[in-house]
Amino acid sequence: MGLCRFSLFAFFSVVVVHLLGVHGEEKADLVSDKSSLISFMRGIVSDPKYTLASWKSPEIHVCNWSGIRCNNASDRVIEINLNGKSLGGTISPAISNLSSLKILDLSENFFVGHIPKELGFLTQLGQLSLSWNFLEGEIPAEMGSLHNLYYLDLESNQLHGEIPASLFCNGSSSLRYIDLSNNSLGGHIPLNNECMLLEVSFLLLWSNKLVGQIPLALSNSTQLKWLDLESNMLSGELPHEIVSWPELQFLYLSGNDFVSHDGNTNLEPFFTSLTNLSNLQELELAENNLGGKLPSNIGDLPKSLVQLHLESNLIYGPIPPQISNLVNLTLLNFSSNILNGSIPPSLCKMGKLERIFLSNNSLSGEIPSALGRIQHLGLLDLSRNKLSGSIPDSFANLPQLRRLLLYENQLSGTIPPSLGKCVNLEILDLSRNRISGVIPAEVAALTSLKLYLNLSSNNLIGHLPLELSKMDMVLAIDLSNNNLSGRIPPQLESCIALEYLNLSGNSLEGPLPFSLGELPYIKALDVSSNRLTGAIPESLLLSSTLKKLNFSFNKFSGNIPNKGAISSLTIDSFLGNDALCGSIKGMQSCHKKPSYHFVLLIIPVFLFANPLLCMFGYRLARWAKFQRRMVIFGRKHYENDEEETEELKYPSISYKQLIEATGGFSSSSLIGSGRFGHVYKGVLRDNTKIAVKVLDTTAECEFSGSFKREFQILKRTRHRNLIRIITICSKPEFKALVLPLMPNGSLERHLYPSHGLSHRLNLVQIVRICSDVAEGMAYLHHYSPVRVIHCDLKPSNILLDDDMTALVTDFGIARLVKGDESMDLSNSSASFSSTHGLLCGSVGYIAPEYGMGKKASMQGDVYSFGVLLLEIVTGRPPTDVLVHEGSSLHEWVKRQYPYKLDNIVDKALQRLSHYSGQHDSNKFWQDVVLELIELGLLCTQNNPLTRPSMLDVAQELGRLKDYLCNNPSSSLLIDEAVNSKVNDFFRSEDNLLEK
Repeated sequence: MGLCRFSLFAFFSVVVVHLLGVHGEEKADLVSDKSSLISFMRGIVSDPKYTLASWKSPEIHVCNWSGIRCNNASDRVIEINLNGKSLGGTISPAISNLSSLKILDLSENFFVGHIPKELGFLTQLGQLSLSWNFLEGEIPAEMGSLHNLYYLDLESNQLHGEIPASLFCNGSSSLRYIDLSNNSLGGHIPLNNECMLLEVSFLLLWSNKLVGQIPLALSNSTQLKWLDLESNMLSGELPHEIVSWPELQFLYLSGNDFVSHDGNTNLEPFFTSLTNLSNLQELELAENNLGGKLPSNIGDLPKSLVQLHLESNLIYGPIPPQISNLVNLTLLNFSSNILNGSIPPSLCKMGKLERIFLSNNSLSGEIPSALGRIQHLGLLDLSRNKLSGSIPDSFANLPQLRRLLLYENQLSGTIPPSLGKCVNLEILDLSRNRISGVIPAEVAALTSLKLYLNLSSNNLIGHLPLELSKMDMVLAIDLSNNNLSGRIPPQLESCIALEYLNLSGNSLEGPLPFSLGELPYIKALDVSSNRLTGAIPESLLLSSTLKKLNFSFNKFSGNIPNKGAISSLTIDSFLGNDALCGSIKGMQSCHKKPSYHFVLLIIPVFLFANPLLCMFGYRLARWAKFQRRMVIFGRKHYENDEEETEELKYPSISYKQLIEATGGFSSSSLIGSGRFGHVYKGVLRDNTKIAVKVLDTTAECEFSGSFKREFQILKRTRHRNLIRIITICSKPEFKALVLPLMPNGSLERHLYPSHGLSHRLNLVQIVRICSDVAEGMAYLHHYSPVRVIHCDLKPSNILLDDDMTALVTDFGIARLVKGDESMDLSNSSASFSSTHGLLCGSVGYIAPEYGMGKKASMQGDVYSFGVLLLEIVTGRPPTDVLVHEGSSLHEWVKRQYPYKLDNIVDKALQRLSHYSGQHDSNKFWQDVVLELIELGLLCTQNNPLTRPSMLDVAQELGRLKDYLCNNPSSSLLIDEAVNSKVNDFFRSEDNLLEK
């Protein structure tokens, strides 16, 4: 019995000792994890949002630290997720002591320095994401020891050197997601028969400096869904022997030096290798050196194919009619090749086509009328070919046609009046052809044109149609180098959005209409080489918006004052007008001796006319008195009207007070004009500065919907980055929104100092403003009591207060969101239609899917915001790029990304930075500009599903702003008082949303 007790006691003693030992070991491991994290924290030099505050508190258990997740059983750290926390500094090697770590995500921060080779000790690591930082150096070969790693993302850093073979040859082939894109990695892709990626589904290596051929060993990666190798220096023949990926959906090989087979003459083997890829959706082979004819087996490509890019190659010969077998294709791009022959009429069988690019080839023959049967066609670009014949009438049957580009061909005949039925057409460019006849009134009356009309360099005759005045949304009209005659109609003043007007090289005669100078946005006017007579209107000479004027080779006369827009012109703008005089260098002087005969003649005339003038003056005074009485009566009518403001909680401001505050809505108080009315500045009796947005009551239903929409949105939303409403004034014939006056005006004024401002914004201010706008838009999309889609985000709709805080304004065409649907306040449908042009927003900022009839969406606002970012960095309005480059701002920047951005970045730094002698920090500022460009490109992707949300954008810009405000390199750009205010603001997260 005693022996049994002793044995039982011994057994329990052993168990207790063992348990105490295990517990002690776990406790020691936890202490080790904590000390490793503290060492990691010491390497961080900036934490503006106090993300790591919990790490510094002794009362908080390590497993409850921000961004930390532990194993429930052992309390060991298994995950660190500090994505997008605005952290700077270096990544400490001490993190390698976290032996149980499975997930490490430090992406979207500001970490610098090298990737610690000690990360190779984290043998349990399954996910590693260090993307979107400023890491440099080589990828450590020690990372090849991570045998459990299945997700690796090092995208968008500054890594160089070769991809270590050990990374792809770690013996386990566990990697399923690999993204090393947008770095400066060189060398070959390290794959061979002994080194394979058997499990990889996503291999993204785009935008590096990789060389050599695509390795044959990649054929063993049968799980591949997405292969992106574009924008490298890869060469050799297209990889027809290795394309055995049954799951492949996206294959991007553009921007390399690939050639076709048989000495760059045969594309057939490669297309044959793709025929069994039944899931393939997008194939991009653009911007290579591919030669040979398009083989007939192009029609055997998978029916699942949605986009096909072969542009900018050396492909020749005709387009095979078999291509019509690709019935699900929505985009076909064969532009900038050497294709010849005719356009196959069988393209009409591809009923889902939305965009066709065949420009810059040698295609000939007539344009097939069968193209008019592609019901979803929104863009047709056949420019810069050798096409002949007339323009098909069948284009009138294309309900979705937005852009028709036929310039630089050999087209003849007349402009078909039926084009006037293309009620959604935004761009019509028929320039540099042999088209004759008159401009049809039906085409001139296309109110849908929002971008430009270009009929220049043809053989057009006749007068300018009065119907042109109906194009109230068009940006540019070019009718130059034709045989047009007659007078320039004054009614062109109705084209209120017009920025560029070119009527040069015609036979126009008569005076230049005074009304042209009153176009509110006109920037360039060319009427040279005509037969115009009379004086140049003062409205043009003194216009504040006009920057380019050409009056040369006409019969103008009179004095040219050296002021206003004229002061920046040279004699070249006035050549060939012998009767002009003025103080412009090279122009004859106007100083002449007075004619005494004229003086003797004018004296009796004046004496005789004086009694008549007195009589007329008396009648004029009585008429003015009568008018004043009518105005007073009108005021009383408004003041005594029973209808008051819709919401009693807003202060009551009468119509009379608004009259007094704005000087009777005088022109001197006018600070802006828009689609639905005018904005005036004013000062109330209590010295409150206000902006009065007076709605145009003649706009009928559009006006009423805009007023109701904007008022309801403004009264329901409240955020520090949204304009607030003071009150409204709603009467039967007068409706206005009263808003606080923003002393620093709109962002547009600061981006383009020619608008009357001499001071430019610096880069820190720009980042702050962009962050403010993103915060306001994120609130509208995700946090507002009523979710709002703005639909018209652009620089003129962003106002700046005393502290240069940005406020989003102008909700006249905004949409409310109910669930996943967007709805108008006056109409439950949110789709775009030709009869409701106000929904489309502003030209250049409109998301491409809107042009295809898609509903208003938050992704559309993200696109507009991305355009805004690119506009700020490039210093070019999107409309300017569209007119001069023939492409969107997104496409223009993307063509230069990533290796041709130096010019854009340098010019951005010249415009946006005011530091000097800081060459050592130049790289810092370049990186900031590059980050803005990359974010802008992400937001403006054609596919709305791939764009980030405004929450993501706000977070990204927030961390960039935080980093700038706390980085010593930016101290010369930040006023200490403002910086202190910003930091105080960051400490209180309650201030982010005013409730």
